[in-house]
Amino acid sequence: MSIGTSPLSERIAIIGLGYVGLPVAIAFAKVAEHAVGFDISQSRVEELKAAHDQTGEISREELLETSLRLSSDPQSLSGASMFILTVPTPVDDAHRPDFKPLLSACETVGPHLKHGAIVVVESTVYPGATEEVCGPALERASGLKCGTDFFLGYSPERINPGDREHRLETIVKVVSGQDDATLERVAAAYGAIVHAGVHKASSIRVAEAAKVIENTQRDINIALMNELSMIFERLDIPTRDVLAAAGTKWNFLRFFPGLVGGHCIGVDPYYLTAKAEQVGYQPEVILAGRRINDGMGRFLARKTIKLMVSAGRSLTGARIGVLGLAFKEDVPDLRNSKVPDVIDEMRSFGLAPLLHDPHCNAEEARHEFGLEIDDLERFSKLDALVLAVPHRAYLDRKSEILKMLVDGGVLIDLKGALAPEDIPAGILCWSL
Repeated sequence: MSIGTSPLSERIAIIGLGYVGLPVAIAFAKVAEHAVGFDISQSRVEELKAAHDQTGEISREELLETSLRLSSDPQSLSGASMFILTVPTPVDDAHRPDFKPLLSACETVGPHLKHGAIVVVESTVYPGATEEVCGPALERASGLKCGTDFFLGYSPERINPGDREHRLETIVKVVSGQDDATLERVAAAYGAIVHAGVHKASSIRVAEAAKVIENTQRDINIALMNELSMIFERLDIPTRDVLAAAGTKWNFLRFFPGLVGGHCIGVDPYYLTAKAEQVGYQPEVILAGRRINDGMGRFLARKTIKLMVSAGRSLTGARIGVLGLAFKEDVPDLRNSKVPDVIDEMRSFGLAPLLHDPHCNAEEARHEFGLEIDDLERFSKLDALVLAVPHRAYLDRKSEILKMLVDGGVLIDLKGALAPEDIPAGILCWSL
């Protein structure tokens, strides 16, 4: 389905204006005569009204030009015919699905549902959650009957923060509906904003399952690479060299070891395993992959300490720097970052590493992790330096970054972002 030329007749309301919701809202405002972007955070709404998006996903020019109505007032949702929920679906400390944000969104939307309205969930959930969790919550909040008075749809988000190539408009959109008529309305709405077209899933549960396995597959593959890197480390074989050699085979899958964070890959598998356990199946491969990836921060911290000892660096009063806190390079996104795991493990050995990230908000880092962002000027005469997130801002200053280390210091180039010839003599360098 290609983008149509006529205005979209649906009155669209997007609930949640984060990394996912804001691009969706901006896109719908271009084709719908009535589009509202709602967020419970008044400060977030005011920031967007001032044409600033701290996530970096939407430019100032786009915010200045959009006709999107921004609001933190639930009354702004009245009159909408299609509600799109793009709120977080995290896990709790026990790695169980936490539906509180999604249920809160349903409670907000419910009073504004009218007969014939559709509620589309974009948040990642386990198969069945849209109908089993959201449906009853919306019924309670609205007094209406799901499947008779209002209808459900599911269209999983596929936005990749910081990726300028794979955008909402260029990625095929999976859509689904509670019945055929709902499916056609959901498909028509998304077809109006997605150039790549839509894929009509046979049911909501199929669409939910498709989303959750996309990131589960990546998680398991990265876990395999992480386990291989730990094996090769003991064999004194460079993992990157092994992968470069194996990658010459046409059907070798190109995954690399690293810290697995973010809003999806480190979270979504737990939604699937929770549902599997509900129906009496104990997952093995998926949870094994999660254990490996969740343990990588600890492994990297201990590897750094071992290398410092082998290099003759004293741990007493050692100066250690960690560059990068975001879950991936060149974005300010802290969600589920595993860099704090590295820092926490170092602290358990009595070390006090410095931390810097050119993109991350200091207040958010303090609030989410209890971590302080240090000035880069403090990074001098370091015994060890961990390049945890190879932001372009660091790579563009690599010679300056490398001078932060004392002679005989240890460099942990986590992703192997620096070329071997860039490393000065006398520096002990190690990568996954």
